[in-house]
Amino acid sequence: MNAAVFVDTNVLVYWVDGSDPLKQQKAALWIEQLWKNRTGRVSFQVLQEFFFAATKRKPRSIDQIRAEVRHLLAWHPVSIDPALLERAWKIQDRYRLSFWDSLIVAAAKAASCRWLLTEDLQADQNIDDVTIVNPFLRSSDELSK
Repeated sequence: MNAAVFVDTNVLVYWVDGSDPLKQQKAALWIEQLWKNRTGRVSFQVLQEFFFAATKRKPRSIDQIRAEVRHLLAWHPVSIDPALLERAWKIQDRYRLSFWDSLIVAAAKAASCRWLLTEDLQADQNIDDVTIVNPFLRSSDELSK
């Protein structure tokens, strides 16, 4: 797996939240592989949502979550700019997605990602040349095949 992989908020939340141990384990395996291959990507939207959700659930201290967000800055977060906003609206209209999901897909495209890890969209669907992967149904090894 050498192509960039965009990680949605829910994967990061499961990674730090032990309320679902199986999903936490699978998310951790994905995150570990993405760090190893240096292929993980996020957006500032994802980092904001992750910080909010993780601190609300309190799986770790606020300082630990801040440290995780700082660490994820190495994944070259995509910023929302006018071009990204326009792309998100086009995706929203064409694929009938929510605005927030469209913004995630647009950010994945802007980050030149081949895959988007999320459980929020239909697995294996291709949206604007980004393939949706449910990280709780597939392993990172399967993307290499």
